[in-house]
Amino acid sequence: MSDRIAAALADHGRRAALMPYLMGGFPDLHTSRAVGEACADAGADVVELGVPFSDPLADGPVIHAAATRALAAGVTVDDVLGVCEAIAARLPVVLMVYANTVLAGGAERFAARAAEAGAAGIIVPDLPHDEAAEMRAVCDARGLALVPLVAPTTPEDRLAAIGRDARGFVYTVSLAGTTGERDELAPALTALVARVRAAAEPLPVAVGFGIARPEQARAVAQIADGVIVGSRVVRAAGEGGAAAVREVVGSLADALR
Repeated sequence: MSDRIAAALADHGRRAALMPYLMGGFPDLHTSRAVGEACADAGADVVELGVPFSDPLADGPVIHAAATRALAAGVTVDDVLGVCEAIAARLPVVLMVYANTVLAGGAERFAARAAEAGAAGIIVPDLPHDEAAEMRAVCDARGLALVPLVAPTTPEDRLAAIGRDARGFVYTVSLAGTTGERDELAPALTALVARVRAAAEPLPVAVGFGIARPEQARAVAQIADGVIVGSRVVRAAGEGGAAAVREVVGSLADALR
């Protein structure tokens, strides 16, 4: 299953792969499935599917609010895995899930459930690299890529270790802080991506946080292998459902051609 990520990042026919993020169960379960289908229709290569959590430390206000709404509606992990199963028939799905959710029933059980739902990978944003060995092993056993995150503040020795252990791709956080739309890209992003690429070769490097507009996606595509857009897509889902997401993702896909 993790091979699907590699294939999607290598064979997209554009400057870089497009990787929208959506929140499972937002604005409701039915619509979140339709949003995933809309992403596939509009040219996405990989979908990141968020599992709602009550205290998402890496997420800004748009994604946090979406998670809160999903949880208030009673959305469960099994519900989100059902969304994953529906979308995975169309394109690779990487689950974005916080450590408490994974550890509640055990890493092995969560990996098994994710694999059964057709997931290609898992991102656990609050799982430190030096505590990730067990999760990485159970993901490897199930054919899932445990995708790591690195940030502008990641020191060189830690970056090297993460690069050696990375699976699927390396999620490069473009700036310090939480997710959210920004007016400008971080000025040091080109240098950051070069550092990550040197540590992670031959794995692809994808960039997220702060990317919202087509021209920003185009600029990131000049230096990275994947472009991750989260808050803008989630906002569109809340404002106009699948139709709005199709329009936003389509404009981003066009910008990468």
